[in-house]
Amino acid sequence: AIGEDERYRWLARRFGLTAQEQLTCGCHVHVSVESDEEGVAVLDRVRSWLPVLLALSGNSPFWQGQDTSYDSYRSRVWGRWPSAGPVELFGSAERYHQQVEDLIGTGVLRDKGMIYFDARLSHRYPTVEFRVADVCLDPADTVLLATLARGLVETAARDWRAGGRPDPVTAGVLRMADWQAARSGMEGRLVHPRTGRPEPAADVAHALLDHVREALEDSGDLTSAQAALRTLLERGTGARIQRELLADSDSLRTVVTECAARTRG
Repeated sequence: AIGEDERYRWLARRFGLTAQEQLTCGCHVHVSVESDEEGVAVLDRVRSWLPVLLALSGNSPFWQGQDTSYDSYRSRVWGRWPSAGPVELFGSAERYHQQVEDLIGTGVLRDKGMIYFDARLSHRYPTVEFRVADVCLDPADTVLLATLARGLVETAARDWRAGGRPDPVTAGVLRMADWQAARSGMEGRLVHPRTGRPEPAADVAHALLDHVREALEDSGDLTSAQAALRTLLERGTGARIQRELLADSDSLRTVVTECAARTRG
């Protein structure tokens, strides 16, 4: 059901079935930045790593009672919104804000809250907001996700302050990487952010950890992140666990019940 708030009624009128079918939840991670300029510099530098966060969090393999063959079908449903997904390089806070105004100016979007980029500047808080991930089945995976996001922000901010330049990978390639992450999660191959070529998912996840290693060492999070990633790779994401539960029970109702119990701990 659509909420009674006028904003949600407008969304229902404007977007029809797309709004009606958004039975999805995402995990949004906010990491503080000192300024919009730093925040945009971070966005320009983390964009190629965002599909890895999606793969690590995959937890939506079923839709309309069927196995979709995707680890994160939520991301495919979410991608129906006109502003969702990867973006090109911005280069400056001024260009970022101008693009947001231009998108709203088309009349397709209602307000800044509908800027559904995979990562964006929050319009409410002084943060970079990571929006790409599924809601994880295991809270430990959510902690890992937040730790990696914070490490990405710190690593990117340091690179910007040191005069480094962001990777010029195109939004088109990032869309391919997003699709691959949603499709196979951690079970197959991912597009490596450094090479743009498919490599084993575990290797790409370790490349992300290596990328943020210095930042995690400085914050005291490296050892716990290494252990959490090792556990996730051995156990699998929520998508794998849901499929294993279905194979054992042959009942999606049982899958939902068991997942709820695991989430409660």
